[in-house]
Amino acid sequence: VQLQAFGGGLVQAGGSLRLSCAASGRTFSSYTMGWFRQAPGKKREFVAQVSRSGGSTYYADSVKGRFTISRDNAKNTVYLQMNRLKPDDTAVYYCAASSRSGWYPTNRETDFASWGQGTQVTVSS
Repeated sequence: VQLQAFGGGLVQAGGSLRLSCAASGRTFSSYTMGWFRQAPGKKREFVAQVSRSGGSTYYADSVKGRFTISRDNAKNTVYLQMNRLKPDDTAVYYCAASSRSGWYPTNRETDFASWGQGTQVTVSS
């Protein structure tokens, strides 16, 4: 599956952004989807994960209660709604797809085989 993330930009602290990730192919609903981010000088880190149906989600503690991951399988798209943004949320955000069967919460990059190109999110203070 090929992924393309978009929707990043510059926003003030406390503001909101919605990222989208469009997937190619007819089998989008067979993938667990995730969002990761990488801030300057830091390792890439897990943000959120959604199950194939969209019924189960998993979040990093740092974004829980502020970010919401969702998907629309009819549109082959996964979303990340980000509210109450903080300067620490500044990073390049990547979407990723996992074809592993079943649902289990995971924050490991190695569980996701396909990656999009990333979209920059900058939160000013």
